[in-house]
Amino acid sequence: MTAADLPASQLPAPRKRPANLRTLGRAERWSWIFQRVSGVILIVLIFTHLFINLLTGDGVSQIDFAFVAGKWAHPLWRVWDLTMLVLAMAHGTNGMRMIVNDYATRPFLKSVLHWALRLSMIIIIVLGSLVIFTFDPCPVDAAGELLHGVPSFCEGVVP
Repeated sequence: MTAADLPASQLPAPRKRPANLRTLGRAERWSWIFQRVSGVILIVLIFTHLFINLLTGDGVSQIDFAFVAGKWAHPLWRVWDLTMLVLAMAHGTNGMRMIVNDYATRPFLKSVLHWALRLSMIIIIVLGSLVIFTFDPCPVDAAGELLHGVPSFCEGVVP
């Protein structure tokens, strides 16, 4: 006799979920909400980035060292690019975490993959932040071909 054959009065009571699973469910809900909100914000950030870089001025032919140096001379663009970097990495890592949760069945493998995702996200954000905030728009010892089209604010600095 199976549970489907028993009368309702004889069915065992449903098991209650432990508190940690309720917390996990809440975390998954916020993770799902973050994925949607960050996706919308990333669309705005990325399309604005593409519009400024590709559709204004001379298009893709204008993008060189001088263009980046001139753009990153203004703090707004450094913060803009950092925001894109951090949000894109968090969005991508969260999406990959969801995929790992769906397909990795062994707890050890799931744990290793989660830690690999976290570590790679942190490394890429740290390296990207270093590039963004230590970028020198007026390098003194750079090769001559690199400095073709030096931004106007570097003319007194670069020999």
